[in-house]
Formats: sequence, C-alpha cells, structure tokens
Amino acid sequence: MHVRPFQESDRGDVVALWNSVFADDPPWNEPNTVIDTKLRTQPELFFVYESQEKVVGTLVAGFDGFRGWIHHVAVHPDHQGHGVSRLLIEAAESGLRELGCKKVNLQVRKGNEGAADKYRSMGFSDEPRISMGKLL
Repeated sequence: MHVRPFQESDRGDVVALWNSVFADDPPWNEPNTVIDTKLRTQPELFFVYESQEKVVGTLVAGFDGFRGWIHHVAVHPDHQGHGVSRLLIEAAESGLRELGCKKVNLQVRKGNEGAADKYRSMGFSDEPRISMGKLL
C-alpha cells in the first residue's frame, strides 16, 4: 500500500473509482477528460494510492505559480478511515512545495462536513470566500 504517481495503466481503476465516489459530478468533470487534461499539465501532481495492485485512492493537484489547488480526492469506501486521504494530501503538498508553492487551497461541497472536518484535522482552515465558477 503506497502513494505513487498516476500511470496510464491506472486509468480503468481511476475512472471506476471516480464514477463511484463522484456519481453526482457535473458532466464537465467526465473522468477521461479530467485525466487527459491532467496528463498534459503537471502530470507529476496526479497521485494514486495503490493497495494490492489496485488503485483505491486519487488526488489531483495543480499550481498556477501563485497558489496550489487540490481536487479529485477520492478514496474507495472500503479504504476510508485508514489515512489514505492524509497520505495523498501529504504527497501533493510535497510536490507543490517542490514547485515553489507557498499556499494550497481546496474546496469541499456544501454539506460534506465529514470531509471538511478531515481537512481541518490536516491543518486546512475555513476562509471567508465565496467560491464562484463559470462554464466556458
């Protein structure tokens, strides 16, 4: 069991995990499109957690030169509560630091207090912001 960079051979496991964990995701977050985009931009910030030769956790991060972002943190339900997301976050923070990142952000869906509490326990804090988006 360990965190490692995404490999193309992980695609099937990652797509299945995301389809399961993010079943209510909007259509613009189609897994194969997200993967293809990440592989073109900072692929070194795409992490998986592998257990018994199967991907059971993922994290995608990015750095825009000013701040880092963490998203697509997913852990298979059978592996939740065992520190998988913490190890993935630590790997992302390390990768972001290597790029010169000084601050990292993430977003939690409204109502997902379990995830918010987990991130708070890792040192993240609520910020007085309104998150906005726009489809292009």
